[in-house]
Amino acid sequence: MTCQHCVASVTEEISEIEGVTEVAVDLESGGVTVTSDRELDHAAIAAAVDEAGYALA
Repeated sequence: MTCQHCVASVTEEISEIEGVTEVAVDLESGGVTVTSDRELDHAAIAAAVDEAGYALA
């Protein structure tokens, strides 16, 4: 990720996962913190990041 548009894209895609209540993307580190009201499937998060055009490390 190189800009705030990238951050917004990742945030938007992850936010669409059922149960997600908050997404915090750190542009500098590339880290993503996801808060939810239930356990999330890692594959669903990876798919959302992929949909935004990126991949989990």
